[in-house]
Amino acid sequence: MRLRHLGLPVRDYERSLRFYTTYFEFDPATARSYPDGTVIVRNADGFDLALHPAAEAPPTSTFLHIGFAMADPAAVDDLRTRLARDGVPIVERDDESDLVSFKCLDPDGWRVEVYWEAA
Repeated sequence: MRLRHLGLPVRDYERSLRFYTTYFEFDPATARSYPDGTVIVRNADGFDLALHPAAEAPPTSTFLHIGFAMADPAAVDDLRTRLARDGVPIVERDDESDLVSFKCLDPDGWRVEVYWEAA
């Protein structure tokens, strides 16, 4: 059994699609629209992100998040620097010898974690 997709309610699917294709390697060429307004986009690993139109705000829990693993600590730092430079809010950061991570907010306020962890 494999986890294959995540559905997120978003206020503006085009804005969210740009965010996830720009920073998290989802392929915009794979984006497909469905009659209910959902847009599904896939990454190179075959993971689908379903962006569904909604007017509601994300949950207020600071624990709920999406996680993306990176190859090494430098890749985590490079992406954090790029996101911060582009004005994306960085809301947490952890720099330890066996874990380098940060959490940022997507355009709808969903927390997105990027991390490298020693094996």
